[in-house]
Amino acid sequence: MSDDPTRVQEFFGPRAADWDTKFPDDGPAYAAAVADLGLRPGDRVLDAGCGTGRALPPLREAVGPGGTVVGADLTPEMLAMAVRAGRDRDGALLRADVGRLPLRDGCLDAVFGAGLISHLADPPANLRELARVVRPGGRLALFHPIGRAAVAARHGRAITPDDLRAEPNLRPLLEGSGWELTSYVDEDARFLALAVRRRA
Repeated sequence: MSDDPTRVQEFFGPRAADWDTKFPDDGPAYAAAVADLGLRPGDRVLDAGCGTGRALPPLREAVGPGGTVVGADLTPEMLAMAVRAGRDRDGALLRADVGRLPLRDGCLDAVFGAGLISHLADPPANLRELARVVRPGGRLALFHPIGRAAVAARHGRAITPDDLRAEPNLRPLLEGSGWELTSYVDEDARFLALAVRRRA
């Protein structure tokens, strides 16, 4: 289910302080997903909904010192924890709604979004906004360190047919928003959907 910005902040704000300690072993999964995104030295990448910035170190490593890394999140408490963890050294932190990014058209080579899709207020419009700021041929990674079934089990529920992350739902959602799904993995150990920004 998608969330409006206020609900996102209300959900994540109180959880920010112990977010990293709650999920201490996710680092290798983040690094592997970033590697699959195929970034090159000098690329410009956005971590959309960056939370405490766990993706920022591998993103910085991938793009090198000449690249640009930006982490955007709505929740001030999450951004504060990213600073406390020193991850602001790996990328610029920006308090922003991914539905209204203060970025120029086509200024990025890629977007990384961990746990993002289920918290978008308006998934089609928000994915179009991500497409707006990525150059044609640029890439998108929608990632979660565990798969859909494992997430559902963690929350004591079953997967539902309307889950936006299900491939039959995600593919047309992306296609209607300026992206083409190129790879889809949904395993217990990770979820990773890769897409390319369509050329006009």
